[in-house]
Amino acid sequence: MAAEVEGYCVKCKAKRNMKEAGEVTMANGRKAMKGKCPECGTGMFKIMGKA
Repeated sequence: MAAEVEGYCVKCKAKRNMKEAGEVTMANGRKAMKGKCPECGTGMFKIMGKA
């Protein structure tokens, strides 16, 4: 499991550390982190760098 990654939850309208975060690769080749909000359980997504 990845380290704590901070993302924005659109449902809570607040920045939170994702739970169950995992790295994914988008169709354009960029890396991203996908996880869930620890408060409400909504899916969260954070685009990382290209490397």
